[in-house]
Amino acid sequence: QMQVAESGGGSVQAGGSLRLSCEFPGYNPCMGWFRQAPGKEREGVANIVSDGGTWYRGSVKGRFTISQDNTKNNLYLLMNGLKPEDTGMYFCAARQCYESSYKYWGQGIQVTVSG
Repeated sequence: QMQVAESGGGSVQAGGSLRLSCEFPGYNPCMGWFRQAPGKEREGVANIVSDGGTWYRGSVKGRFTISQDNTKNNLYLLMNGLKPEDTGMYFCAARQCYESSYKYWGQGIQVTVSG
């Protein structure tokens, strides 16, 4: 696995917003966001594929939006209406769509929601 850096995390009050970003080397059109809360296993949050199709975890539907730029190098996660249960370390990931596992992973960025 090759690591990349995320940006945009931080601490917000419940109901606030954050936008996470990640830049990958080269063209990797299948991308996703994952998170891990203290004492819990890592879970998928959202993913996007080359034709723009998306999947969201039920608990974030309607609040989070995943997107990628036209070059398929950059991945974003807009998080609105944040709740304390969204707190955790967030990781981005990317791969070629024919690969079975993610090749690139972010180092992780902390998101803390209080209130």
